[in-house]
Amino acid sequence: MSTSVRTFIRYGYVPLMLLGVNGAGIALAAGGAHKASLPALLIVAVALSFAAERLLPYEMTWNSSHGDTRRDTAHTFVNETLVLAGVLAVPALAALVPGDGIWPTHRPFVVQVLIAILVADVGITLTHYASHKVGLLWRFHAVHHSVTRFYGLNGLMKHPLHQTVETAAGVTPLLLAGIPVPVAAALSLAVAVQLLLQHSNADYRVGPLTHVLALNAGHRFHHLKWAGIGDVNFGLFTLLWDRLLGTYGYDPDRRFSSADLGMAAKPDYPVGYLAQLTEPFTRRGGCEVTADATLEKTSETTSTVRSAIAGPPVG
Repeated sequence: MSTSVRTFIRYGYVPLMLLGVNGAGIALAAGGAHKASLPALLIVAVALSFAAERLLPYEMTWNSSHGDTRRDTAHTFVNETLVLAGVLAVPALAALVPGDGIWPTHRPFVVQVLIAILVADVGITLTHYASHKVGLLWRFHAVHHSVTRFYGLNGLMKHPLHQTVETAAGVTPLLLAGIPVPVAAALSLAVAVQLLLQHSNADYRVGPLTHVLALNAGHRFHHLKWAGIGDVNFGLFTLLWDRLLGTYGYDPDRRFSSADLGMAAKPDYPVGYLAQLTEPFTRRGGCEVTADATLEKTSETTSTVRSAIAGPPVG
């Protein structure tokens, strides 16, 4: 592979996704394009994600299946179908809201989408944070933390009930404000693109924006298996709320492998799709196993846990 291709992926992949794919989605939604156009654009985004990961991987072994490809594909299909159904249901849900709402329809369409992103980021981030503190939510969120490799489809690997809760937290304020369907459609694409980037195995760079945008370099720390360490970087789109919550964490010298991912207290978490759907309802997936509670279930000492986030220096 040529140096120019590697350089483009390293520095151009994120702008291509955030500005190119999202920009195309905004243009299509604003222009009243066919309803199938945005799902088709999402397929393009997934293809770009896989291409970038294979041409410039952060960890080569994460490009190979760990017996999880069919499961992750099932999660992606089910969860994105739920998102699409939610977008289509916006008119019916909006009809339940009294009045015309306060949505700034007079603003340029792109500004409306940015407003929707910022509002959704608050609700989804805070729900994500709560999912690490409240046992009942953790039962369902644990599905997402069972991964043992870090690649694009991980972002869409969620228990459908937990995704529904997160989505409701992010979208309900928008519905109350009277968000138009085209804006909601553009938002749904932006969320999917963000999840692809946030969990990407591509070794891209964004410079100082690493400390502002919730992308893969910071989100890997969120998936560290040791309790207490993964309680950082909850943001979906930005790290603003992590800054305010005091949950921001990052070490530029830290390198990750599959040994760092998963859940130390539940290394035997089910791998199959149907088994993951039912696990939260079993005694094994009980409320007591929150991210904080697992600290008492590991043999990590305080000093070892603190050193784990930094890891060995890159030589």
